[in-house]
Amino acid sequence: MSATVLDGNKIAGEIRAEVAAEVKSMTAAGVRPGLAVVLVGNNPASEIYVRGKVKSCEELGIYSEKLTPPETISTEALLSLVGELNQRDDIDGILVQLPLPPQVDSKRVLMAVDPRKDVDGFHPMNVGLLSTQRPGLVPCTPAGIIEILKRSNIQIAGQEAVVVGRSDIVGKPVAMLLINRNATVTVCHSKTRDLAGVCRRADILVAAIGKAGMITRDFVKPGAAVIDVGTNKVTDPAEFARLFAGNTKREESFRAKRSTLAGDVHPEVAQVAGAITPVPGGVGPLTIAMLMSNTIRAAKLRRGSNVELISASSS
Repeated sequence: MSATVLDGNKIAGEIRAEVAAEVKSMTAAGVRPGLAVVLVGNNPASEIYVRGKVKSCEELGIYSEKLTPPETISTEALLSLVGELNQRDDIDGILVQLPLPPQVDSKRVLMAVDPRKDVDGFHPMNVGLLSTQRPGLVPCTPAGIIEILKRSNIQIAGQEAVVVGRSDIVGKPVAMLLINRNATVTVCHSKTRDLAGVCRRADILVAAIGKAGMITRDFVKPGAAVIDVGTNKVTDPAEFARLFAGNTKREESFRAKRSTLAGDVHPEVAQVAGAITPVPGGVGPLTIAMLMSNTIRAAKLRRGSNVELISASSS
């Protein structure tokens, strides 16, 4: 038996279509949602991410603005730029692309973003709103994970969920979102005893640890839903063989590119799980879709509108 593959591209497409319809009706009412992306310096990976975010805005009718201060910018100058964006009424969402250069105090910069415009959902005020089930802005990847589960008709209420990884960006917020939907949640990390044993209890297993193929079949209860958040670049042939031996399509690609993307979940888990997200094409596409959704949400929350769109508090 092989697991049902949860198609992130298809689900992201549904969300983008909903966002486009929202943008159309808001624009007709005289409000065009706006997103500002701050990209400091010339980090090639960050440039690719930002290009994807700006392109999505264009496709969905959201106004977008990319600001590119120099690599040498000081913390104070960046704080001043964020302050200006906070004041602008045509900007509903502000996204400061990480990582920032070493001379910049990243925490101070992220804290300076108006919580109502914090479309990444990282500000402590939004974290507090999430933990107390009040309407706010939720980090995009965790919100996307909930959408995958909901839209794939995977029950959350009453289920046992295990989250492997306790980062502020994915692990902790996804645990809170699952709790808000009445799952019983365990969060695991590097100090967890008998990690495989804890994971085997899970009806829903979320892997967000950043280690290629760490979650093997003996971590997974037969029939569980497995959500793989990892995107790890594999370049070592021995590591590649451990994960993808016998996958001729992957082998050809690896020989040509000398690298491949792997999730935190070993491909063998597909033989045990009931449902699984692939890498690539699983959680990844949802992250930008939920950023677009958050921009609309911010535009409505700031104006006191009744927020219907993809509510990320609880259901």
